[in-house]
Amino acid sequence: MISEAQFNEELTLIIRNAIREDVGDGDHSSLACIPVNAQGKAKLLVKDEGIIAGVAFAKMVFAYVDENLKVDTLINDGEAVKFGDIVFYVEGASQSILKAERLVLNAMQRMSAIATKTNKYVQLLEGTTTKILDTRKTTPGIRALEKWAVKIGGGENHRFALYDMIMLKDNHIDFAGGISQAISKTKQYLKDNNKDLKIIVEARDLIEVQEILNAGGVYRILLDNFNYDDTKKAVKLIGDQCQTESSGGITEQTMRNYAECGVGYISSGALTHSVYNMDLSLKAV
Repeated sequence: MISEAQFNEELTLIIRNAIREDVGDGDHSSLACIPVNAQGKAKLLVKDEGIIAGVAFAKMVFAYVDENLKVDTLINDGEAVKFGDIVFYVEGASQSILKAERLVLNAMQRMSAIATKTNKYVQLLEGTTTKILDTRKTTPGIRALEKWAVKIGGGENHRFALYDMIMLKDNHIDFAGGISQAISKTKQYLKDNNKDLKIIVEARDLIEVQEILNAGGVYRILLDNFNYDDTKKAVKLIGDQCQTESSGGITEQTMRNYAECGVGYISSGALTHSVYNMDLSLKAV
């Protein structure tokens, strides 16, 4: 996984690019009618229900726009919210509040939706030892925010990108000439380049599971589109030789069944690619 420093750098890049995109050479609506020395106060109002996420990010945005803005937090990331709740107040230069408003809302609405969905999945798995994972099926440019939201919702992060973990999927395997060849070449590549990266390999059937185990040195086997019976057989076959992960077409209705097959992880792209934003507003008070 990426380091905390790398993650924070991603967040800074997101803020910088978003402000560039939204403000350009100036917020002329505010500049036109609000005095530069005008002071104001606004509240983050919830018009929905679920798990709030993005409060800490909002503070980063406000500080980036104007270090003199003051935020009074009433509800923290990961807490349940309902219609009418006030998450925080922000106070300071009115122009600065308005400059940060849209980025704060866009980020928090999406992050809260992801955290809410993740929390629902976590509850579906309650009582099992299976953990929910996100994927790389994220919105280009804001992956750090979406993966952060998964963590806030109680899920766990898969690899962040292509560079922090090896993941050999069907195309890699087919292009490399087979599972054994793909794993062997990967081990040699890591050795030649002095890299310490964990290896995950996708299996399409029980025969491939055994081939992966025979090759050895794999951190986790991804059981792709397995049915329940084969998942149970695969989990038994793998034992404690490496971790197990189920993925592919798993829904809210089937998730619990896969967990009860004994897999360690279930990965779901739906956590980040199929959510409806939470309804939030930033209102002057």
